[in-house]
Order: sequence, then structure tokens, then C-alpha cells
Amino acid sequence: MTPTTRRYAGMSADDRAADRRARLLEAGLDVFSTTGAAGATMTAICAQAKLTERYFYESFTSRDDLLRSVVDAVSEEIKSAALAALHSPADTVEQQVRQAIAAFVSVLTEDRRKGRVAMIESLAVDSLRTHRRESMRDFAHLVAEQARDLYGDRAWPQQQSEINGLLFIGGLAELVIAWLNDEIDVTPEQIVDAATHQFVSTGHR
Repeated sequence: MTPTTRRYAGMSADDRAADRRARLLEAGLDVFSTTGAAGATMTAICAQAKLTERYFYESFTSRDDLLRSVVDAVSEEIKSAALAALHSPADTVEQQVRQAIAAFVSVLTEDRRKGRVAMIESLAVDSLRTHRRESMRDFAHLVAEQARDLYGDRAWPQQQSEINGLLFIGGLAELVIAWLNDEIDVTPEQIVDAATHQFVSTGHR
């Protein structure tokens, strides 16, 4: 049996490496969201994960590489949840939209760490700012695509739908940020209501 396939405690070498990566990602999410960029050092993240720096470099090239992976993991979770909800059974288009927006908001508010990392703390790291903007543009493009699918002949032309998508996702992000910072006295459900109204009012001609 080769070293790469040797098993310890029922786990292969690949399984153990995947487990260590998952622990580092979870530690990165926890430390980055609670201490911010300044406190999210490699040492702090490794201590939280109970792993040495040797294992850190097994999965990531740098602290910023790990933080980018944390942000990407949250973004993928949002995208998967929102699309699954959008295409779940619903009686009306408005209900489909509400389901998708509720899924989006839930990921960011039910675990506030995810909201803070994806929406707020990522802006404090130079190497993540451009990455965050690109992610927001990707979400805006996805919103525009889904609006065209939902409304068909009633949808705006592509250029206008792309503009609307960017306005919508930017506004929703700012609402969530204000909620995370306790700057507005609203509930996540009220955010969903407002965003749903905005989308169905502007998403078509």
C-alpha cells in the first residue's frame, strides 16, 4: 500500500488533507469575521484550526489565498442556494423571486460570519477588493440572466437588464451590510420584502 493510500483512523491521506483544508477554511471564516483583516493572521488561523503552518501550505499559498477561498465558498453557497430556490415550485414569478432572494439573504444573515466576510471584511484586504467587485459583477450578470428567463418577451434588452442587475445586487448588498452593522432597524424578512418589490418592479417592461 503506497503512502498516498495508507489509511489512519479510517481516513485515506486524501481524506485527511481534505479535512485539514476544511478546518482551515472554517477557522479562516471564524477568525476573519471576528477579528477583521488585521487579526486574521496565518498564526491565528492555524491556532484556531489546531494545525501547524506546514499543513497550511499544503492547501494554500498565503493568508490572502485562504481568505479569497473563504469568500469564494460563501459566494458559491449563496449562488447555489438562490438558484435552487428560484427554480423550486412556485405559483407565481414573484414567489420564485422571493424564494431566491430569501435564500440569498439567509446565507448572509443566519450565519453572520459569512455576511461579514463576504460583504464587509473583504473590503479591508487590498488583494480581495478587486476580487469582491468581480464577484458582485458576476452576481449582477446572473440576476440579469435570470430576469430575462423569468420575463421572456417582457424582459428588458440585455444592456438594460445588466444595468438593472448591477443596481439591484449593489442595493441588496448595501442593505445587508447596514443590517450586519446594526445601522438599520429592520429584519431580514423586511429586507427580502423590499428587495422582492424592487426586483419585480424593475425587472421587466
